Amino acid sequence: MSKTLQRINEDIHRELSALLRNVKDPRVKQGMISITAVNTSSDLSKSKVYLSVYGLKSQKDFNKGLKSAAGHLRYELGRALKLRHTPELIFHLDESIEHGAKISSILNELDSKSELNSATVNGENNE
Repeated sequence: MSKTLQRINEDIHRELSALLRNVKDPRVKQGMISITAVNTSSDLSKSKVYLSVYGLKSQKDFNKGLKSAAGHLRYELGRALKLRHTPELIFHLDESIEHGAKISSILNELDSKSELNSATVNGENNE
């Protein structure tokens, strides 16, 4: 990836983060939204924006709200970045953070059960 394309990805990431906070559509305001990655095509025609949403209630409504707001977000992004052609925004839900948190909680639960079993076996349980 060229340095110019990398800079454009970072600029889109920064500006969209700010713009998403101001979207008033309740379908989009379901939880805490963070952009995990932006990948723009080399011809700057499309940008894939990967979003992680903590506290998402309805993925279907969220996607509809984003699709509805995409035109406005693209317009505002074009004004902020002053690119000759503002890329089309394609949103993807990134569930890797939520998946990682779930795995972490399961591992913590198993670890605490293991400690409890170890204490019981060693006679440390005072019942």
